[in-house]
Amino acid sequence: MKKLSFLIFMAFSLALMSCDEKQNSNPILTIEGGQIQGVQTSTDGIVAYKGIPFAAPPVGDLRWKEPQPVRSWEGVKVADAYGNAASQLTWDPESFYGKEWQASGSVPFSEDCLYLNVWTPAAGKLDEKLPVAMWIHGGGYREGFAFEPEMDGGEDWASHGVILVTVTYRLGVMGFFSHPLLSQESPNGVSGNYGLMDQAAALKWINKNIAQFGGDPNNITVFGQSAGAGSVQSLCASPKSKNLISKAISMSGGGLGGRPGTPLDTAQIANKKMMDFFEKTTLDDMRKLSFDELIELSQKYADTTKTRVGWSPVIDDYFLNNTFSDEALVNNIPDIPYMIGFTANDLGDMTKPVNDFAALRAEKSNKPTYAYLFQRQLPGDESGAFHSSDLWYIFHSLKHSWRPFTAGDEALSNQMVDFWTNFAKYGDPNGKEGGVWKPYTKEHPEFMLLDVNGDKADLKMTATPEYKGNSFRR
Repeated sequence: MKKLSFLIFMAFSLALMSCDEKQNSNPILTIEGGQIQGVQTSTDGIVAYKGIPFAAPPVGDLRWKEPQPVRSWEGVKVADAYGNAASQLTWDPESFYGKEWQASGSVPFSEDCLYLNVWTPAAGKLDEKLPVAMWIHGGGYREGFAFEPEMDGGEDWASHGVILVTVTYRLGVMGFFSHPLLSQESPNGVSGNYGLMDQAAALKWINKNIAQFGGDPNNITVFGQSAGAGSVQSLCASPKSKNLISKAISMSGGGLGGRPGTPLDTAQIANKKMMDFFEKTTLDDMRKLSFDELIELSQKYADTTKTRVGWSPVIDDYFLNNTFSDEALVNNIPDIPYMIGFTANDLGDMTKPVNDFAALRAEKSNKPTYAYLFQRQLPGDESGAFHSSDLWYIFHSLKHSWRPFTAGDEALSNQMVDFWTNFAKYGDPNGKEGGVWKPYTKEHPEFMLLDVNGDKADLKMTATPEYKGNSFRR
């Protein structure tokens, strides 16, 4: 009887210890807005926080305004579900990317979209000071969201000792619409660039709050692909955000000489002409239009006037004084380590702009720049190393693709996660001790080639990466 009682006591004690351990690994945190608790992931010790608001919902009178402070909430918010994706036109499931990304109509799209997600192995451990990586998705500044399946890498990155933060921001007409009346209303005399300002607000939120998650507010890497890479470059060029960035990774976003930027006056006059065409002459008229109505008007205007309509970052002399290239040429970007590259069948040959940027940094800074070319010709068809094909590898999300990936792809993905997370930790993709990936220098102007050879990753340095041309055009 005594033995049975002892066994029951031990079982009860172990159960209590298990509960305590779970509670300690997933504590209630106090951040801007209130208290929050995450959810345990399938990876031991990794806690996810999904759908954290980092600014007030940009709806109603806040549409087309700079992001405003987050609104407080009562009680403990359990961060167990992603926030809305930004308003956008969804992928046709039968289109190339619709098939690649396994497009789903179940994702909620809304103007209320300013949310971020955090994966950490050190929740509540203020003394850990782990490196942080903030991911900015691409999509031409008009589509995409932070939790697309191919970007499902939070657990992997956190397992490597890097806190991953993914950010949703306003897109298209909601994120980059400028107009003289909006500039007149703004205390800063500008309009447009709301999507970029959202990203900067998220970066500032990380700086102020990430210590609660075990992160180092002074060690933040920003990284992104395509329009996300352009966004990284804009954040590095902006006086509103560049001082918060410790390292930067630009994937398929070009380099020196790319992304010329639209002057604010040009953009807002074009938008005014469109709105005047439909007799929408007051801000109240424009704010009453739904997203679908705005898209319908823009398409009708483009068809009727044979005018191209689109929205992207502008040079407004407030958030952006010049383009990233112009600021880089005068050495007015952060003096930090950079990683920059593209894919072998990208939307264009980026060899020269990437080469020129890396050479400029080698001339102006002692901080390293690492250049790469992802040249794995993906299995399954003849699309090759197409634009965005590297996303499955840097997030180790191969399981979300229909393609018949091999052991070699798994090895390359593991290697790329190592490279990217090491860069976030040390500013060196090899890690503390150095290794095969050499920085670009005047004496050795080389790119890292990322490929597969059999069941292994194939890694080589070369001075002349081979762009193979577009196998697919978006």
